[in-house]
Amino acid sequence: MSLFGNKNKKVKDSCCCGSSCDEQSMEKAIAEQSEGVFIKVLGSGCSKCRELENNTKIALEQLGMDTTIEHITDFTQIASYGIMTTPALVVGGNVVSFGKVLKVEEIIKLLQKIL
Repeated sequence: MSLFGNKNKKVKDSCCCGSSCDEQSMEKAIAEQSEGVFIKVLGSGCSKCRELENNTKIALEQLGMDTTIEHITDFTQIASYGIMTTPALVVGGNVVSFGKVLKVEEIIKLLQKIL
């Protein structure tokens, strides 16, 4: 009899969302990160997230870019980007901002620098 249980027992790795995600949702999140150039707003859909999305649309219009913005509200997918505070802005699979609402001018500067 062992005091601390079976030493050979395998411990299942848990993810950052407390194991509430499944294999399919994690695969989808990883696949989406490996796509080409795209813009995503990560957040629950609160007013700050919507404001960041709106500012990003305005910035894209001012730059003459016809890029679709995807708003991700699934916390499994958000966590797969490694951020803990929203809203966040993802350009081409890279998180360029998180935890604050960027102004239109700030987004334009970021996009010009990245793209």
